Amino acid sequence: MPYRVVTLPGYGEPADNRDDLHPEALAARLEQQVRERSVLVGHSAGAQIVVELAVAHPELVHALVLIAPSGDTKSAGWLDLGMRWLESAAPESPRLIPVLAPQYARTTFSTIARAAAACRRHDLAGVITRVQSPVVIIRCRHDHLSPADWADRLAALSHGESRTLSTGSHMPVLTNGPEVAALIHRAAAARPAD
Repeated sequence: MPYRVVTLPGYGEPADNRDDLHPEALAARLEQQVRERSVLVGHSAGAQIVVELAVAHPELVHALVLIAPSGDTKSAGWLDLGMRWLESAAPESPRLIPVLAPQYARTTFSTIARAAAACRRHDLAGVITRVQSPVVIIRCRHDHLSPADWADRLAALSHGESRTLSTGSHMPVLTNGPEVAALIHRAAAARPAD
C-alpha cells in the first residue's frame, strides 16, 4: 500500500509568525497535499487536523485512523496536560529520545508550544460527529494523554471503533508499529462507506 507522510507547521515543520496553527487552518493546508481518496492517519493533536479535513472534504477520505488522539477539552489546562504528558512519558523507552529529539529540534520548541496552544481548545468531540467516513481509534494502555474513556467517547461519537494496545504509551507509531500498520491496512481494505 503506498503511503505519504505530510509534515505541517507545528507538526514536523517550524512555523513563522504568520502561520495559523489552528486545526482548521492546517487541514486546509493538508487538503492541498491529498491527491486522491485516502486513509488519513493523524497522531496525537494531528488527529484534530485530519478530522477537520474529513469534515471539510469527505470526498477525499476513505477512512480515518486516529492514533493516540489528544484534544479532550475537559483536560486542556496546562497543568493537567503537563501531568498527563509526564505520566505518558514515564513508561516510554529511552531509546525513543534519539528518534524524537531531532524531530522536536527541527520543528522548534516555540512552534510546538504555539501548536499546542492552538489545538488545546479545539472541540474534537464536537467535530468528529460530522465525519462521514469510517473511524478507527488506536491508543496504548499506558497513554494518559489519550485515555481509554476519551478514545471510547470519540469512537461512540463517530460510530467508529476504539482499540487499546496492551503495551506502549503515547507513541504507538514508534513502539507498536506492526499492530498500528495492521489496523491501518485493515481500514484501507474496508469497503467504502455509502
